[in-house]
Amino acid sequence: MTKKTPLSGLGNTAALSVRRPGGRGMEPFLFNTFNTIFMVLLVIVTLYPFLNTIVVSFNAGNDTIRGGLYLWPRDFTLQNYKAVFASGTIYNAFLISVARTVLSTVLNIFLTTMLAYTLSRRDYIFRKLITTIFVLTMYFNAGLIPGYFLMKDLHLINSFWVYVLPSLISAFNLIVIRTYIYTIPESLIESAKIDGAGDFRIFWRIIFPLCKPVLATIALFVAVGAWNSWFDAFLYTSSRQELSTLQYELMKLLSSSMNANSNPSVANGVGVEHSTQVTPISIRAAVTIVASVPILLVYPFMQKYFVVGLNVGSVKE
Repeated sequence: MTKKTPLSGLGNTAALSVRRPGGRGMEPFLFNTFNTIFMVLLVIVTLYPFLNTIVVSFNAGNDTIRGGLYLWPRDFTLQNYKAVFASGTIYNAFLISVARTVLSTVLNIFLTTMLAYTLSRRDYIFRKLITTIFVLTMYFNAGLIPGYFLMKDLHLINSFWVYVLPSLISAFNLIVIRTYIYTIPESLIESAKIDGAGDFRIFWRIIFPLCKPVLATIALFVAVGAWNSWFDAFLYTSSRQELSTLQYELMKLLSSSMNANSNPSVANGVGVEHSTQVTPISIRAAVTIVASVPILLVYPFMQKYFVVGLNVGSVKE
C-alpha cells in the first residue's frame, strides 16, 4: 500500500496552476471583455455629440430643422461654412487669436514657472506671504467695473496687449508648478550651486527642463483659455475691428444668425442666399467646428504629458 504524504494531494493543484497561469480561471477574460465593451461604449457616447455636430454643420439649415440627423448629412451643403467665412474680418480675427494664444501661453509658462521656482525655495523668507496673496486672488475679485477702470488707467483699452498682460501670472498654475518643483531632488540644486551656477542658470538648465510634463499640462490650460476667450474683446477692444478675435467674430455671427429666420436681409448680410438660408442650429454647429479644430490639432501632441503632469503637480506627499 502506498503511503500518502501531506503534500501528495497538491500534485493536481500544481499541475492545474501550470495549465492556468494565475490560477484565476475565467476572471481575467471576463474582466477584459467587460472592460473592452465598457470603454467602446464610453468612446461612442463621448464622440457621438461631436460627430453629430459635424453632420449638422454640413447639412442644409432648412433640412436640419426636420431633425433625424445622426451620422451622415441628409442634404449635404457647404453653405454653413460659407456663411462663417463670408466676412473678410474673420481671417484677421484668426491671426489675432493665434497671436494672443501663442504669446499668452509662452509668457505665462515662463513667468509663472520662474515665480513658482522662487516661491519653492525654503530660504526665501517672503515665500509664504506672497503665496498667500496669490491664493487670495483665487477667491476674491474686485469686479467687472474696477477691472475695466484698471485697464483704462494702464492704457490697455483698445490695445492688443490687453489680451496678454492681465494673464501673465495664474495663481492656480503657480500652485501646481510649485508643487511639482517640490518633487525635484534638492541635491540637484545644491550640486549646481557648488559648481558655481546662479539661480537663473539653475532655473533654465535644471528646473525648466525637468518640469516638461507639468508645463505641457499648464500650456494646454492656458492655450485653451486664451483661444476660447471673447469677453475681453467685447469689453476692451470692441471699438477697434482690427483687434477683434475669432471667438468674438463667431459670437457676433451666431447672434446675427438668430435673426435669420425672421429677417431674410439679415441672412443675406452674413453671406446666405434666400434659397438656402442657414439656421441658428446649423450656423452654431459650423461655428463650433471652426473654433474647435485648432485646439484639436494641438491636443494629440500634448496628451502624453497631460495626465502625468496633472497628477504629479497636484499632490505632494
